[in-house]
Amino acid sequence: MTTTTARSKPARKLTKPDPVPAADTTGPDVESAVAAEDPETLRGLYRDMLFVRRFEERTAQSYQQAKIGGYCHLNLGEEATVVGLGAAMRPTDYLFTNYREHGYALAKGIEPGRVMAELYGRSTGTSKGWGGSMHMYDTATRLLGGYAIVGGQVPLAIGAALAIDYHDGDDVVVCQMGEGTTNIGAFHESLNIAALWRLPVVFLVINNQTGMGTTVEKSSAEPDLWKRAAAYRMRGERVDGTDMLAVRDLASELIEGARREGKPALLEAVSYRLKGHSVVDPAKYRSTETVATAREHDPIVLWQQRLLAAGVLTEASLVDLDREVADGVAAAVEFADSSPHPEPSSLFDYTYATPVPGDSRRLPADPLFTH
Repeated sequence: MTTTTARSKPARKLTKPDPVPAADTTGPDVESAVAAEDPETLRGLYRDMLFVRRFEERTAQSYQQAKIGGYCHLNLGEEATVVGLGAAMRPTDYLFTNYREHGYALAKGIEPGRVMAELYGRSTGTSKGWGGSMHMYDTATRLLGGYAIVGGQVPLAIGAALAIDYHDGDDVVVCQMGEGTTNIGAFHESLNIAALWRLPVVFLVINNQTGMGTTVEKSSAEPDLWKRAAAYRMRGERVDGTDMLAVRDLASELIEGARREGKPALLEAVSYRLKGHSVVDPAKYRSTETVATAREHDPIVLWQQRLLAAGVLTEASLVDLDREVADGVAAAVEFADSSPHPEPSSLFDYTYATPVPGDSRRLPADPLFTH
C-alpha cells in the first residue's frame, strides 16, 4: 500500500497597504483659491454647507424623537463634497446617489421642506412619504434616487447615460457612491460598459475611510480607489473632499469632459465621517485618534476660519448667517410636521408605472370577494 503525505501550503504573507493619506487642508493652494474667488460665491457656498450641516443635525434630533423611522444616514463631515458637486452640475444633469443622500437632495435644488417631509413619511415629501430617508427621488430636479442596496444605483446610472447618448443629448449623469461599492461586481461591469461605449457619466466615490465599521485598508486590496479607473482606460482623480472649491473645479472639469467628449471618469473624494454609519450607530469601533482627526478636518469649521481670515465673513455676518440657516431648517421641520400622512388607500398606487389589467387594489386582510 502506498501512502501519501499531505502537502502543507506555505503561510500566506499579508502585506498591509499604506493608509489613505489625509486630505491636505492647510496648503497654500486653498488660500490662493479663496483669494481668487468671488466673495459672494464663497458666502453662498459656505451658506449651503452650513444648511446641510444644520439640516442633518435636526434630522438626527427628529430621529431620536421618533418622528423619523427606518434607517437614517447623515452627510455630517461630507458637506464640502456635497456642495462642491452641486455647484459643478447643470440643473438638467442627472444624479444617482446611495442612501446617504439628504444633502445631495438639497444641493440638487429640492425644497428643504419636501426633503424633511419625506424623512417624516408625509405625503408632501419627494416620494410622497413612501420612500423615507434612503429613497429620495425627484424628476423635476433630476435626482433619480436614493438607493438602499449598495451599488444598486450604478447600473441604473449607466442606463440613463446610455439613454442620453442614444438621443444625442448633452446632459451628464453623476453617480455617487460610497467606497464600499467599489468592491462589488456591478461597479466594475458598469465602468467597463461606460468606457467601451463612451457614455456621459462621472462616478463619484465618497471615501470617508470607513465602510460601515471597516476601514478601507482592511476591505480594499488597492485603497487608492481612484486608481481603479486605470483598468478601464478611464481618467481617475482624487480630490480633498473637505475642499468645496477643489471638488467643484475638478468635478466641473470631469463633467464637461463627459459632456463634450464622451469621456467617463472616476473621482474619489476623501473626507471624514463625523458620526457613525447611521444615526443609531455609536461607532465604538473608532479609536480616539480617529475621532480627533475627523474633527480636525470638519469642513464647516475649516471654511469658517478661512473665510473669516480672508475677510469674506465677519463675526457679525456669521451670526446673521446662522440665524438665517436656523430659520430655514425650522421652516422645513414645521412644513413636515404639519403635512398629512399618506392615505392607506394609496398604498398600491405606485406598484406599476402604468395601469395593469387585473391589478388588485385591496389592502391586506380586505376580503377577496364582496357581496
